[in-house]
Amino acid sequence: MSNETSHDQREPMRLGHSPDSDDAFMFYALAENKIDTEGFAFEHVLRDIETLNQWAREGLLEITAISVHAYAYVADRYAILSHGASMGDNYGPMVVTREPADTAWLRGKRIAIPGEMTSAFLALRLFLGDFDYDIVPFDQIMDAVKEGRADAGLLIHEGQLTHQSAGLHMVVDLGKWWHTETGGLPLPLGVNAVRRDLGPERMAALSRVLKASIQYGLDHRMPALHHAMRYARGLSTETADTFVGMYVNDWTLDMGPRGKESIRIFLKRAWERGLIPTDPAVDFVD
Repeated sequence: MSNETSHDQREPMRLGHSPDSDDAFMFYALAENKIDTEGFAFEHVLRDIETLNQWAREGLLEITAISVHAYAYVADRYAILSHGASMGDNYGPMVVTREPADTAWLRGKRIAIPGEMTSAFLALRLFLGDFDYDIVPFDQIMDAVKEGRADAGLLIHEGQLTHQSAGLHMVVDLGKWWHTETGGLPLPLGVNAVRRDLGPERMAALSRVLKASIQYGLDHRMPALHHAMRYARGLSTETADTFVGMYVNDWTLDMGPRGKESIRIFLKRAWERGLIPTDPAVDFVD
């Protein structure tokens, strides 16, 4: 009974993240009550990243995963946590086609994208300029390309690892392009953001708890991976482990000065090209 009472006294916090193996791995310790939550009770709200991006514009959730691209639209409401980021360190979202092609071929073609607020879409616009596109749910993009409903597809998530077995050909890896373009910086894709109106003390406490959850998953890799497999969409354990390793790693535990610099450069270049409406103040909670 005392347990229930203490649970009832905890402050509720809604935590939005994608139903993906990497996010599930990151929040395993919270979902399974493995760590001290510092007086917070977390409700996990699972939605695709594009939905979370739109919700962030209304400030619906206290803590949420968002695309770095979307931060340009919600910087007044949210600050970025220094951990929980997905960074493509010389790898990242990629454009694939049915037949081998080069980047010049892409110009004038219709590309299936996973959403207008995704960082992958912004990165592709920085790389390619304007292009025709259709918005397709991220897990249906490979099918859209294979069936000829799109000339090419912009892949996020596991498709980066599985497109070859589907008979598709990579034209460009945007993480590799960004690495070359910036002298070795990782491509910033997703971050965890916390609502500013919670105030500095609660923002810092939430930062500590979420970092502890990521650390716990990294320290207890196999149970965390086992938990994440329920969101692995048919991947083998080995492939899921590779995918998790790509997006839950040292960058995730703490993006550090280089990760922060990459986010600032990414948004600054987008603003200079007229791809986002403002040059946002990028604030981090450590």
